[in-house]
Amino acid sequence: MPDSIIFSDIDGTLLNPNRELSELTISEIKRIKKNIPVVLISSRMPSAMYHLQRELDILDQPLICYNGGLILIDQKPVHSTFIPPNIIEKLSSFNKGQKFHISLYHDNDWFVPEMDFWANREANNTKVNPVVKPIQEVIQNWEINQKGAHKIMCMGEETYIDKAYAFLENYFGDTLHLYRSKSTYIEIAHKSISKLTAIDILLTTHFKTPISKAIAFGDNYNDMEMLKAVGTGIAVANAKPEVLQIADIITLPGKEDGVATYIKKNIL
Repeated sequence: MPDSIIFSDIDGTLLNPNRELSELTISEIKRIKKNIPVVLISSRMPSAMYHLQRELDILDQPLICYNGGLILIDQKPVHSTFIPPNIIEKLSSFNKGQKFHISLYHDNDWFVPEMDFWANREANNTKVNPVVKPIQEVIQNWEINQKGAHKIMCMGEETYIDKAYAFLENYFGDTLHLYRSKSTYIEIAHKSISKLTAIDILLTTHFKTPISKAIAFGDNYNDMEMLKAVGTGIAVANAKPEVLQIADIITLPGKEDGVATYIKKNIL
């Protein structure tokens, strides 16, 4: 049982202005990792997190992907919750005019209908390239193989994203968690999961550590639940005002090595 354990969000929290890990972040996590496990927790897909794990030399640690929809240990799924194909079908029908972009994710698969502006931007940000495939083909394949989406991303002009949000909230508000990370984005996951549910699973089944010993870093609304529940919830200074309000501690902004600075000052 480790004395403590760190869970860190990635985007907006851990990365520098170039959306990379700084030398200080790498050196500090490498310094503590033998005594304190460091687990990355993100809305990203696994392949958009492995390269960060590799740089930090923590490939032996679990990963929490898709905001808790997929938990991996030794790169193998130990927990998986996804959105069923029938909901994807209804969202696709609503978007018949293709007013906004829909990305579909399952495990390490990322499907896009075309390499448009939104797909290219996400590929640049995450260093992962999607597979171009019509949504209908993806849905049919997932129905046959009893799969679904660990995450759906709707991206587009704010007007269209507003309409998509209203549609999803009206028809699937009891089933889906809708998260507006930006005015032009909706990240969609199953409502039964969160970063906190994933942390609870890992602490109970893998680390055998009470949540009071956990430290978590975050910046956005989807981090609030875990920051409130862990022993020490730390917000980077660039976090949303609501996140700053509930955090136990506020460190420097993510782009200014906020996570690494806290670790350097407080963890021997």
